[in-house]
Amino acid sequence: MEKFDCIIVGAGNAGLIAGLELAKQNKKVLVLEKGNTPGGMATSFKRGRFEFDTSLHYLEFFGTKEHPLELYDLFKKLGIVEKLGFTQLTESLHVYGIAENREYVFPFGIIEFMNKMEEYVPGSYDALKKFFVLAEESKEALSYIEQKNEKIDLNYLKKNFPDFLKVSTHTVDKVFDAISLPKKAQEILSSYWVYFGSPTSKLSFVHFAIFVFDFIAHGSEIPSKRGYEMSVLLAEEITNLGGKIKYLSGVKEILFKDKKIAGVLLDNDEIYESNHIIANLSPTYVYGSLIPLQMVPKEALQLTNSRVLGPRGFSIFLGLNQSAKDLGLTEYCYTLLESLDSTKEFQNHKSIKNRSSVVYVLNHAHPSCSIKGTTILEISSFFTDDVFSKNATEKNYFKLKSQVASSMIQAFENATGITITPYIEEIEIATPVTYARYTGHPDGAIYGYKATGMDNLLPRLLTMNNENYIPNLRFCGGFDVKLSGFGSTYLSGDLTARLTLEDMEKEGEEEWN
Repeated sequence: MEKFDCIIVGAGNAGLIAGLELAKQNKKVLVLEKGNTPGGMATSFKRGRFEFDTSLHYLEFFGTKEHPLELYDLFKKLGIVEKLGFTQLTESLHVYGIAENREYVFPFGIIEFMNKMEEYVPGSYDALKKFFVLAEESKEALSYIEQKNEKIDLNYLKKNFPDFLKVSTHTVDKVFDAISLPKKAQEILSSYWVYFGSPTSKLSFVHFAIFVFDFIAHGSEIPSKRGYEMSVLLAEEITNLGGKIKYLSGVKEILFKDKKIAGVLLDNDEIYESNHIIANLSPTYVYGSLIPLQMVPKEALQLTNSRVLGPRGFSIFLGLNQSAKDLGLTEYCYTLLESLDSTKEFQNHKSIKNRSSVVYVLNHAHPSCSIKGTTILEISSFFTDDVFSKNATEKNYFKLKSQVASSMIQAFENATGITITPYIEEIEIATPVTYARYTGHPDGAIYGYKATGMDNLLPRLLTMNNENYIPNLRFCGGFDVKLSGFGSTYLSGDLTARLTLEDMEKEGEEEWN
């Protein structure tokens, strides 16, 4: 039985970053992955002459080389930013209101964004300016809170971030109303809610604001390497530093000795020892399937069972036999919403007839992602509960997913006036059932737990050490405190690695004493 300083279960984004961070600190690391490739949801698959990216559309908290944000700095620290290459995106928001039959297009840049909103909604400029000021202060305050962890100085917060404290416990809608942002401007700006999976009536203003501020103020770049290429790069970096990755190695059980973490038992009955485990999995799955019930603290079960799963994924991957230019696909991203009222829209996503989606034309970010004269187009949507699974049966499953996909494709064509159906050469449809089977996430949830109430970003960051119910077992990924999102999971892996290093340091001090 081989012993490691830390075992990481799951080679998704967060697990790979955690593994690389620990390996760089000369820790003996083992990453276990039940699949045959790294990446988790950050992977790709081939159909015919097309290779589809499963999830990388934006890198939030990334910024640009000129205006680097947290994720850019993380990649630089890990020594991989130079290996990525980048493509600059050109617009921050292009949204279609299906019911009102109108579209809104916004550029990057705060001044440019506010000027454009003033064109669409006269009288919105001053209130929108207040929003961005609050958003910037919230970002700075949250950065301080995360750095200080358990040593937050409330007086320092009061002195330096007084407005942050005023908005920190409120939802997006409450703050929008307080700053007198016109209703139509609220609806347009709230279109970003789809990246959080919670309506703005429930979503933390701080979480929403820091994402929107970074994205609009600094723009966004997409690495030239696609999702799976980035996963492979991270895996190679881990092994180059002496870390070990085992594929086709599902974990059957997390082992304990004297009520302390001791290692893992694999499906093939191999055992690997470690006093520290990072799970890039949902606590729901870990507590319910990998740990003997008597070893799970009652408080951990109560908290996990109280949490509500986020939206369930539904994606359509299209290989088109015409170029984006010939088809008239001029933008990278198109957001289609039945209603621009996020609360109504959230309810629309509870229906199997949901037509709303975010559509990405991958060739605009990766010109060589498909051969000349073809296009890769991805339509991403979700259901806000398990409505798909309730309607699907073994008999009607394929018919049902085709009907839902056809409805979303038709909605895109109707809203944009762009015809794509005759040019579909390859199509693959991923339903909540697909995501549940592939990722192991309950009900195919792709947003982790729903970001509402105490499960919003700020409360979870403030209480993250209180959730460390089993010493030396930590979580990372979309179900952890950083919540969902491609970039967020990378940052989650980094945070969890740093906390694990602190655990190791404390453990060493106790042994010395």
